[in-house]
Amino acid sequence: MELTTCARPYAKAAFQYALDQNALENWSQMLKNGAAVVQNEKVNVLLGVPSLTADQKASAFIEVCGDSLNESGRNFVRTLAENKRITLLPEIAELFETLKAEQEKSVDVEVLSAFPLKDEQLAKLAEKLRGRLSSEVKMVNAIDPELIGGVVIRAGDLVIDSSVKARLEKLAHAMRS
Repeated sequence: MELTTCARPYAKAAFQYALDQNALENWSQMLKNGAAVVQNEKVNVLLGVPSLTADQKASAFIEVCGDSLNESGRNFVRTLAENKRITLLPEIAELFETLKAEQEKSVDVEVLSAFPLKDEQLAKLAEKLRGRLSSEVKMVNAIDPELIGGVVIRAGDLVIDSSVKARLEKLAHAMRS
């Protein structure tokens, strides 16, 4: 079974609880921290030890997380442990962030360019994307010199590739056909 499918009900439950408690940002941080802890090699080995009970795994995990978990976060980890789902925390955190962004009507947008874009260029691009996506956009400009020129815009499932590299590849493909 796909990890995302298994993680979805937990992410939705955590999101709904956080929304009801007006604690989206707090839960976002707890889940990100938990996801980072799960990805630690030593912790991952510990979680895989079959002789440990769910309660022992949860207690050890909570101890490693320290003060980054509040009481409801610790209870969430215990529930995950009981259902053998602690290792799904990275997927749960990712799904939670998607739900949070939808709730906040914001989209993270990555703009790849061959060189750094000016603030006014990013602002103009953000304005156009706001209209197209009907959401608030959070822009991040990353540099990829291989693009030669132009930009590649990634916003969720949407990818707009107007790079010189992509145009050259299309032209080369058309000439081979």
